[in-house]
Amino acid sequence: MLAEAEIMAHATRIRDDGHTIIERAASSELVEALKDAVLRIERDHSLQTAKTSFEGFKTLRVNNLLTYDDIFWEVPLHDNVLPIVEAVLDRECLLSSFCSLVLGPGQDAQPIHEDTQLIPLPRPHIPITINAIWALSDFRDDNGATRIVPASHKLDHSPEYGKHYDAVTATMPAGSVMLFDSALWHGGGANVSNERRFAFSCAYCWGWMRQQENLQLGIPHETVQRFPRRLQELCGYSVYKGQFGHIDNRDPIELLGRERTKRMVWEATDIRTARIKDAARMSERANR
Repeated sequence: MLAEAEIMAHATRIRDDGHTIIERAASSELVEALKDAVLRIERDHSLQTAKTSFEGFKTLRVNNLLTYDDIFWEVPLHDNVLPIVEAVLDRECLLSSFCSLVLGPGQDAQPIHEDTQLIPLPRPHIPITINAIWALSDFRDDNGATRIVPASHKLDHSPEYGKHYDAVTATMPAGSVMLFDSALWHGGGANVSNERRFAFSCAYCWGWMRQQENLQLGIPHETVQRFPRRLQELCGYSVYKGQFGHIDNRDPIELLGRERTKRMVWEATDIRTARIKDAARMSERANR
């Protein structure tokens, strides 16, 4: 688990450079278990490669991973990753999307893009989504390692789709995780090797944003009931700042049979008002 100083150093790099890499964040045992689970899912469900040039005709993506195997629950919650995300966003952030990215040999490079350009905010803006790219294979120049344009999150415009940009290859050993501001210009590299490149994309967003994947509807109720509470909260069974996401003034976590631990903003306001009135009455008595 990272020390507080390390967490803040990674968070600062994300804000300044747009990205940071936590080398060997995950154990080799977890990496192998995650790869085995992906291969088993591909085999058991007869999954096929993507059908669009952006997703990659030789890339196999599996969305809604949390529904397939309990081992995937460890990824969004990982102690070496989530605290950095929370330091950039806050602890009431949400899981926005979680999918596998397996690039086959011969996969062309993905066009340079950024993940927030459909959101109507002027650039540059505060980080609103943080993406964690998990390297389950060594990320190399020849096997499709993610390419980035450092500090491009500070530019006042998005990249032109399909245009060539000078980019840096984010090489890293298996088990490493690259966290980046999703406004950073990036794209998957070309896999000119003879091996498949295994990775995850695990994105987080502010609690006031809409998630990219509709996890509340996409994950069966009986599955999400088995999640650890923190994962349930990340999936949207929570209320941001006691206001956003409530159901009839109640915390959605109660739908899963759990007790809420926070007050609604309206209740907190009543309590603050009552305390102010109590303090005023006590002051008035003292001055008599």
